[in-house]
Amino acid sequence: MPSLLTSSLRVFDLSLGEMLWSRRTVFLALIVGGPVVISIILRIVDLMNVPAMRVNGVKMAGPSIFGLLIWFLFLRFIVPILGIFYGTSLIADEVEDKTITYLFTRPIPRSAVLLGKYLAYLASTVLIVLPSVMFVYFLVVPIGGGGIAGTFPNLVRDLGLLAVGLAAYGALFAAVGAWVKRPVLLGLFFAFGFEPFALAVPGYLKRFTIAFYTQGLVPEAMPQESLISLLQSFFHETVSPLEGVLTLLVITGLSLALAARAVERREYVLEQ
Repeated sequence: MPSLLTSSLRVFDLSLGEMLWSRRTVFLALIVGGPVVISIILRIVDLMNVPAMRVNGVKMAGPSIFGLLIWFLFLRFIVPILGIFYGTSLIADEVEDKTITYLFTRPIPRSAVLLGKYLAYLASTVLIVLPSVMFVYFLVVPIGGGGIAGTFPNLVRDLGLLAVGLAAYGALFAAVGAWVKRPVLLGLFFAFGFEPFALAVPGYLKRFTIAFYTQGLVPEAMPQESLISLLQSFFHETVSPLEGVLTLLVITGLSLALAARAVERREYVLEQ
């Protein structure tokens, strides 16, 4: 039997093309294109010298607008959506299509199927999100006459933040998809029901969310200006960037371990 790594890479190679050319990817690509459309509108408004995006009568700089788009649109909406619709489908789609038996009859560890498809998920989501972020960056940052060269480190930090968020959400929802029969509804409830509620409630409930730890990385990835500081203060409590990264890595590892355990031990009964 091939090793776990070799088997996972084979499944990755098989799954990557299927994910990139699936109908799900087309739908999610349209969602990711939303920030690009907003950025085009903002750039046109700036070129026309129309008063927009002002705080206390002062025009916001391009890097600040870019940071807000990364925080609200990508980190709080697009990343969870990608994690839900891709992560929950890693095993659930194979069960629904009745193709999981073909994968499990191959002479490879069962967990390699999950890990290979998870790696394909990471590659697919990066290929979807990266062009959108780059378009937004080059459209928005020059607003107000700002330069691009000095803000490039912020772009690198933002891309790293999105990658960590995609890894954590994808691993969590992969575990949900491996254990639960219809995981999409549960994933939507967690990301857009439980997490906003937990973040708004004082206490330790917010520590059971992924958003709490990703927002701890926001101060390192966004310019420190008055509006952004005000928005960050709404969440009352944050963690340090180091604690946020370590916790997200632990969540990713534990979720993948639980998902692999489910795939190895669960008997999947296919409906006729």
